[in-house]
Amino acid sequence: MAATLHDVARLAGVSIKTVSNVINDYPHVRPETRERVERAIGELGYTPNLTARNLRSGRTGAIALAIPDLSLSYFAELAAAVIAAAEDAGAVVLVEQTDGDRDREIELLKSQRLKLTDGLIFSPLGMSQEDVAFLDVPYPLVVLGERIFDGPADHVTMRNIEAARAATEHLIAAGRRRIAVIGAHEGEVIGSAGLRLRGYREALAAAGIPFDADIVGFTTLWHRANGATAMRELLARGVEFDAVFGLNDTLALGAMRVLQEAGRRVPDDVAVIGFDDLDEARYSIPSLTTVHPGQDWIARTAVTTLLERIAGAGEATPPRLLLADYRIEVRESAPAVEISAA
Repeated sequence: MAATLHDVARLAGVSIKTVSNVINDYPHVRPETRERVERAIGELGYTPNLTARNLRSGRTGAIALAIPDLSLSYFAELAAAVIAAAEDAGAVVLVEQTDGDRDREIELLKSQRLKLTDGLIFSPLGMSQEDVAFLDVPYPLVVLGERIFDGPADHVTMRNIEAARAATEHLIAAGRRRIAVIGAHEGEVIGSAGLRLRGYREALAAAGIPFDADIVGFTTLWHRANGATAMRELLARGVEFDAVFGLNDTLALGAMRVLQEAGRRVPDDVAVIGFDDLDEARYSIPSLTTVHPGQDWIARTAVTTLLERIAGAGEATPPRLLLADYRIEVRESAPAVEISAA
């Protein structure tokens, strides 16, 4: 016979209500009582009836994560971090892939599938600031990324402008003055590409270096192939540059491969810096200097924030903007430098 709630209460010498409070992780349980109940659960091998508990609470114990593309390393690593953070909190994650398509993203926000979950962590790519009204949904929602700001939901994101400025300043401090940038999007202002390009331009302006559109490589997607193609185009035009800022690591890795094929030494001839601090950046040859934008913090904070909203579903508190810290991870592709505080 499987152990019951009554069996746990009897062995621990507490009420059934106290056992329930421990299982549901209520905060107002004395540590010694919690320890006694948890020891009894372990001895008896008791497993809570999650289905019955969820029916009583009106919750499923699951959250949804919607991301553009699992084939992109950044989103794959983000999904893994969200799943790990949710598991630590006792929740499971259902992952949806939108392919960054605006219509699919809007459809997902209205999808009946979300009734299988208690809330959604949503990273839009096709939607834009004009679509902010679609974020006004009847369930807990946390938004990631840089496509929509000042919406009706909590927003967890990175400091794109400041971090891109720091990456560019790192190259300037290393003595580089002709800094190409790979991955810009035509006409974009809000979005990762637009914000990171803005940070790049701010760093140039602060150092008195004129912005040169001839050494900006535009792409549509941010895959290695796009970085490689953009770099081939720069080399074919014969423009001079002594550094490259890839607006993400995969672009930088693709560009770095083409530089090496062309006989350009990294970092002696051309220093290279990326953005995202993907795991593979540690193992490229040379290893890639990059911006660590706080993705683990973003994942943990998104999960914690969503679970707080789920727990207080009836509370009408204002949406929050939560920003991750960043740092430069110095490796072999760009030299170490000292940047004095402003």
